[in-house]
Amino acid sequence: MPQKIILKNGARVVLEPMAGTEAVTVLVLFKVGSRYETKNINGVSHFIEHMMFKGTGKRPNTQIITRELDALGAEYNAFTAKDHTGYYIKINSEHKDVALDMLFDMLFNSKFDAKELDRERKVILEEIHMYKDNPMMHIEDMFEQTLFSDCPLGWSIAGDADSMGKIDRAKMLAYRDAFYLPQNMVIGIAGKIDDGVIKTAEKYFGSLPKSAQKIPEIKKVDFKPGAPKIAVEYKDTEQVQLALGFPAYSWWDKRLPALRVMTNVLGGTMSSRLFIAVRERKGLAYSIHAAVDHFEDIGVLTIRAGLDKSRLELAMKTILAELKKISKDGITAAELRRAKENLRGRIILSLEDSEALAAWYAKEELDKNEIKTPAEKLAEIAAVTLADVKAVAADIIKNNKVALAVIGPYKETELFHKILKDKF
Repeated sequence: MPQKIILKNGARVVLEPMAGTEAVTVLVLFKVGSRYETKNINGVSHFIEHMMFKGTGKRPNTQIITRELDALGAEYNAFTAKDHTGYYIKINSEHKDVALDMLFDMLFNSKFDAKELDRERKVILEEIHMYKDNPMMHIEDMFEQTLFSDCPLGWSIAGDADSMGKIDRAKMLAYRDAFYLPQNMVIGIAGKIDDGVIKTAEKYFGSLPKSAQKIPEIKKVDFKPGAPKIAVEYKDTEQVQLALGFPAYSWWDKRLPALRVMTNVLGGTMSSRLFIAVRERKGLAYSIHAAVDHFEDIGVLTIRAGLDKSRLELAMKTILAELKKISKDGITAAELRRAKENLRGRIILSLEDSEALAAWYAKEELDKNEIKTPAEKLAEIAAVTLADVKAVAADIIKNNKVALAVIGPYKETELFHKILKDKF
């Protein structure tokens, strides 16, 4: 079990020593992402993430920041999600103090220079165009917008050209100051660590003043079942990009382990039902897979595929037949056994690195203010029964919950309404 320390200002530090490594990863997470935004500043969480690398009083520009880290062979990056933002440095443990100093300096002393801000705005607009022009990337945003309608959870993390033009320095700093607070932060440290790292973390992150400021809350999703939600975007392509899915369970739901098992059997591997039925037996797709994601109020089960446009209808009917089959009959004992072992193996392999360990424990603490170890989650998966999986499949896979996004040579949704009609 990792060691958890709460600093005087409310910041949480989670420490996980790791044998057999000379590396250490320091990850700082904030509970803020695109779903906390309003429409006129959509993309500001991601914009702030970019600006943290543009210079501080101590390190005036991005070249000084990157050269200092590059000189030590460090790996470093940042990321913005729907519900959290993270910054990390993975470094030789001899230089762990540099990682803590650097992250603190960037996160709480960045200048947000107006000229740099306008320059970075252009960079982000090009990033938006890159995603928009790539159907395999864009289909994900399109599907979430379709499923969640005009709810912040369905908005693009990067925003759009309109919102990017409305975000000025004052709005950015006001948003940062509302969320970048000690009580909204978790510092995850994993790898080769000693007692000294606690004092260093306290020296930097413990120096922040305690705040009684209330963190703004998210707008929870109020999903209402009804007719299938379908969106089509015309693009003259040979391959059709498709994302089809359903609302699922939040991270609090006790049915999540059964959902993970069901998703694994359905489309989680190259021996899954969808991969065999759609690609191997009929040659209708190059790629097809199912995945599940979850947030504090809802989750998402998504099937994504790149399909032959000349046989799209057959491919969709094949996918729908597998969905109907698993929702009606569940899975077999052999599939249950294989899925459990596959998930067990993936979790074990994914946590062999200090970066992955820091992310696991910090995210657990950030989301739920409590930590489940990998062993505890593996035990939950091991306890899943055939009846659990069947109940979950029947509950989630329903015609009045389905959403579909398609990018390809189509301008109307009529064909897709016809295919989806009364299938579950």
